[in-house]
Amino acid sequence: MKEVKEPKGAKEPKESKVLKQVHPWRRVKLHPAKRVCIAILAAMMALTLAACSGGSGSNGQEANGDQPPEKLTNLTYWVQMVSQVSATLKSYNEIEAYKELESVTGVKVDFQHPPEGQQAKEQFNLMLTSDKLPDVIEYSWTSYPGGPEKAIKDGKIIRLNELIDQHAPNLKKVLEEHPEWKKEIMTDEGSIYAFPFIRSHDRLKVFLGPTIRQDWLDKLNLEMPTTIDEWYAVLKAFKENDMNGNGKADEIPLYLAKGDVDASTAFLGAFGINAGFYQEGGTVKYGPTDPRFKEFLTLMNKWYQEGLLDRDFATTDAKLLEAKITGGQIGAAVLYTGSGIGNYNTLMKDKDPNFHLVAAPYPVMNKGDKQIWGYKDFAYTGIGAAITTSNKNPVETVKWLDYAYSEEGTLLFNFGKEGVSYTMENGKPVFKPEVLNNPSGLPLIQSMSQHNRATFSGPFMLDIRFDEQYTTSPDQLKSKEIWAEPTLELKLPRTTPNSEESSRYASIMNDINTFKDEMYLKFIMGQEPLDNFDKYVKTIEGMGLQEAIGIQQNALERYNQR
Repeated sequence: MKEVKEPKGAKEPKESKVLKQVHPWRRVKLHPAKRVCIAILAAMMALTLAACSGGSGSNGQEANGDQPPEKLTNLTYWVQMVSQVSATLKSYNEIEAYKELESVTGVKVDFQHPPEGQQAKEQFNLMLTSDKLPDVIEYSWTSYPGGPEKAIKDGKIIRLNELIDQHAPNLKKVLEEHPEWKKEIMTDEGSIYAFPFIRSHDRLKVFLGPTIRQDWLDKLNLEMPTTIDEWYAVLKAFKENDMNGNGKADEIPLYLAKGDVDASTAFLGAFGINAGFYQEGGTVKYGPTDPRFKEFLTLMNKWYQEGLLDRDFATTDAKLLEAKITGGQIGAAVLYTGSGIGNYNTLMKDKDPNFHLVAAPYPVMNKGDKQIWGYKDFAYTGIGAAITTSNKNPVETVKWLDYAYSEEGTLLFNFGKEGVSYTMENGKPVFKPEVLNNPSGLPLIQSMSQHNRATFSGPFMLDIRFDEQYTTSPDQLKSKEIWAEPTLELKLPRTTPNSEESSRYASIMNDINTFKDEMYLKFIMGQEPLDNFDKYVKTIEGMGLQEAIGIQQNALERYNQR
């Protein structure tokens, strides 16, 4: 990143290269009449500037009375710290990108990191009860009770449309060039409420799907399974042939947790439905009460009874899953590209040179069927940095956040500081060898996270050039092609219930999801007879399902009108 140098002999105070400050007029001797004219002119300019200055209100008015904004030098910023950063750093302040951002903008950020997991949500809810909020809150605002529009109406965060239009030329240009992204980051009422994390390329939206031990397939001379029947045959073979060679019948052919069904619709997608709401011809439907969901449960119950599914799938956590995979027990599972395929193939390189985990296609029912369901995220994840009503410098904060969407900011957040973590080669940013192969032996994800934010999310645009260096192995790159096959033509867009519907919708779906998840486990494990499926459906319908479908239908129609 090129440094903006001061002219030789300049005596003015050092100023922000992004957020410029106005220097006072030099004192000169003037005729009294001219002094009066200048005084009047100055007063008129002050009034004009006051009228034009932006603020935190929905119409750009100042958030804190009539006091003009001060030059931005400090920000308080609330954001949950991810594990790949906390593994080696204490704060996002220590990330090389933020060190450089402070140098470039002159703005020092005080990051406030809540505990990870459920405690972060609890702290978020507690924080919002206070009259004094951090200047910026980075959060999944689509999960705010009542939706992000309600957060604006509650007086917690500010509407950004006018501020972006007037003071964020980089993000404004991005949204003008990609109206579909703008549609995703707006509420039904048309409000933009946060500076978004955007995946700028289709390939960046695909990173999760079915995986299988290719070396086990090779050992048994089996082809990659593509249909439900082929999967059944492969899993049976894994179960019966002591694949890890330890003389024990401890193989787990398939690990498939409830969350895998919800997220990726692995195996369920072969039945033409998903585990939640979807649309057919513009009409919203609900998968878990469809008769095809019973067919899926019947299949999973059969596989469970035959020992093809992990007997402990309901209680296995991430650490136990890793122990089972690296212990040579699991033949197939739903995993991520980086932390799954890349991570385990690296971990097992010395322990078991034959270990080879690869992506598998989302299964279909019959040969030649079109893959409809899989996992592909939206360009906008719902995570973004919102400016709170406590912020005394909303205009300057908008300018600070907008830097991330410039060419320089995109490089900074994706690659870190030029010369430290990457160099430009033939016009392309290339990570330095010590980042890709950390001298201390850090995993790639932790090594990169010391320099950038591209391994997780944030208010910036993820760059495909980062991913091309992060997912470098042929197996990882191939996984994105394989998992991108489903059409997802029935998937709902990122709809949001309005503030009036939201609390009712949340109340209905909390009850339904709790009951659905409980019965899902019981049906698969045989604790509940599948003959009771109709009773299960009637129970869910009695909880207000049709009302929830109606709310989703209204939300879909509003989304289509954005």
